[in-house]
Amino acid sequence: MQPLAPNLTAILQRWPTAAQNHFNDLRTIVHSAAKDADVDLLETTKWNEPAWLPSKPRIGSTLRSCWHPKHADALGLFLNCNSTLPETMRTLYPDTFTFEGKRSIWLPLDAPLPEDPLHHCATLTLTYHRSKA
Repeated sequence: MQPLAPNLTAILQRWPTAAQNHFNDLRTIVHSAAKDADVDLLETTKWNEPAWLPSKPRIGSTLRSCWHPKHADALGLFLNCNSTLPETMRTLYPDTFTFEGKRSIWLPLDAPLPEDPLHHCATLTLTYHRSKA
């Protein structure tokens, strides 16, 4: 896994330590899922928030993460609301994740990340179009 790009590091430095730690753990999970799914991963920003997506088009969808004072006790993970991914995650993991709206999953900062469900979520997201073909 490459070091974080300077623009991502600058974003994370504005977050509390607990959010930074959760993000780093989440980042490891996403990179592992991409490797396991044989997806060449692009780590970038969307709406000035850290995001991951396949480097080639029509393979998968974007995962985005952020911390926001409105949800100060959680790290956000966002799925494409125009996909079936949010409903799939609600169906598969109704008691594992805290959902909000059509795209948001909130991961409490005071609890360990659910690694296996997040790995599965990342895999389904990063291979979304591949699995539909």
